[in-house]
Amino acid sequence: MVRRHQRIEYSEQDKAVLERLDRKFRRSLLTYFGRRTSDFCDLEDMVQDVFVRLIKRGNASELERANISAYVFETASSVLTDHLRKKITRRAHLYEPFDQNRHGEEDFSPEHVLIYRQQLEFTSAMLLELPEETRAIFLLRRVEGMKVKDVAARMGISVTSVERHMRVAVWHVMQRSGSEQ
Repeated sequence: MVRRHQRIEYSEQDKAVLERLDRKFRRSLLTYFGRRTSDFCDLEDMVQDVFVRLIKRGNASELERANISAYVFETASSVLTDHLRKKITRRAHLYEPFDQNRHGEEDFSPEHVLIYRQQLEFTSAMLLELPEETRAIFLLRRVEGMKVKDVAARMGISVTSVERHMRVAVWHVMQRSGSEQ
C-alpha cells in the first residue's frame, strides 16, 4: 500500500520522546502487528502511526508516565483495527496488479466489448436451458473449480450423480456451441 506521508513538525521535546518510544517499543510493536496481519509491507507504517498518534494525543511528558506500555498497545490495537477496516473497505486483496505479459494483449475496443457481451449473453442463455441442479453442478465444477467429491458433498448427492450431471451439461454446451457457429 502506497502511503502519502505528511510532513509533521515536532518540537525538540517531542522528537526526544519519539526517539525513546522508538527504542523502547519498535521491536515489540513490529512483533505485535506481524502476528496479527499478513501485510508485512505495512508493519513499519503501522508502528509509525502508533508513535504519531501518541504524540498528537498529548504533551510529551505525559507520554512517559509509568503505564506507557499499556497506552502504547492500546493505541496499537486501534491502529490495527483501522488498518484492517481500511483493507476490507478498499477490498485491496481482490485486486491484481496489471501485468503487461498477462493482460497487455486484451483488446477493449467497443467492437470487441460488444462481441464479448454477446458471447456472455449466449452462454448465460445456454446455461439457463439446463435443469437447475445440472447448471449448479456445472458452475461449481467449471467456474468455481471445485472437485467432484466436494460438489457431491455440497449438493448432497453421490459422486456418480455429479459425473452424470456433468456429462449432460457438457453434451448440452457442445451441442449448442456447435449449432451457433
